[in-house]
Amino acid sequence: MKIHEYQGKQIFRKSGVAVLEGRVAKTPEEAAQAFQDLGGKINVVKSQIHAGGRGKGTFIEHPQQHGVQLVKSADEARDVAERMLGNTLVTIQTGPEGKTVNQVFVEAGCDIARELYLGIVLDRASCKPVLMCSSEGGVEIEKVAAETPEKIFKEHFDPAQGIESFQVRKLCKKLGISGKTVRSADRFMKALCRTFVDLDCSLMEINPLVITGDGEMLALDSKMTFDDNAEFRHRDLAEMRDLSEEKESEVRAADAGLSYVKLDGNIGCLVNGAGLAMSTMDIIKLHGGEPANFLDVGGGADVESVTEAFRILLSDPNTKAVLVNIFGGIMRCTTIAEALVSAAKTVGFSVPLVVRLEGTEVEEGRRILEESDVACSIATDLGDAAQKVVEAATTVST
Repeated sequence: MKIHEYQGKQIFRKSGVAVLEGRVAKTPEEAAQAFQDLGGKINVVKSQIHAGGRGKGTFIEHPQQHGVQLVKSADEARDVAERMLGNTLVTIQTGPEGKTVNQVFVEAGCDIARELYLGIVLDRASCKPVLMCSSEGGVEIEKVAAETPEKIFKEHFDPAQGIESFQVRKLCKKLGISGKTVRSADRFMKALCRTFVDLDCSLMEINPLVITGDGEMLALDSKMTFDDNAEFRHRDLAEMRDLSEEKESEVRAADAGLSYVKLDGNIGCLVNGAGLAMSTMDIIKLHGGEPANFLDVGGGADVESVTEAFRILLSDPNTKAVLVNIFGGIMRCTTIAEALVSAAKTVGFSVPLVVRLEGTEVEEGRRILEESDVACSIATDLGDAAQKVVEAATTVST
């Protein structure tokens, strides 16, 4: 689960991570009032979407307007918010379709002496979180990693102990930080790493992380992603979820207990098991096709979940064919076959359907499909299935 910058900063403030004062605004008038409430001569109006690169992003409706802008008066804050709210912001991370801005964050200005980058992710190879810092704050960190990886410094830390002071000092030395700022960095990084672990984050990013004129370190940005598998431990965080930022099909799938990710191709994939899903997408690409999604019905699929899976698949106008690839282990092939027959009656298959079944009760499952009225092509193996579905999708597209 992702949250907005202003929500991340609320968490930071409670956790002892230094941030600036700010106000959320959903109307231009609220943005003007926020400027007055903050009482500064210079504030910043920031578009709130679940994507990075907002500072350099532009609006489709207002090409000269960026997603983050300095303002020097309440009237200017109102005008900028009016150009942002309800409009589509396109950044390097949104894709050309962009995202609609439904709220802005008006934040106090500050005296910036340096801009840095800081991020924390899980390093699965070492089974530890890793804190990463760079002197190249305020720019796309992906570009820094690709072109100048030597400018990114890393320290792994034990999640039970948190990052140690000597590790903070090592990072400060590499970043050219000295004096009182080292003490500020020690407080800041320890609080940040503790928050990352306590909230079961999978990503935490601050870009830019700034050092103020008086040597204090503070978060000028906030990007957080939480591990959905730990949701049961953090029920309060669910209130921060913004469904308008998520794809409707993915929300529907999650509500039905399905794992679904929308992709850019034209072949729908219905499988049981994440590994099988990835293998299915790989072999589709090997045969010259492009998967339209990752859809895993899991090991406990029934008629209702398979029917909903087809509703989701067929609601995507880009889907020109569907491959059902099931390996019957805990899941019996007969269960899937019966579910397909029922789904065909309920939903109706408007595109070619290729089915590959293997495993428990496979012969009986194939017989159910062959004797039904379901218009489908039954594949003998995975390669045959991929070839058939790619040919079907190509025929429909042309």
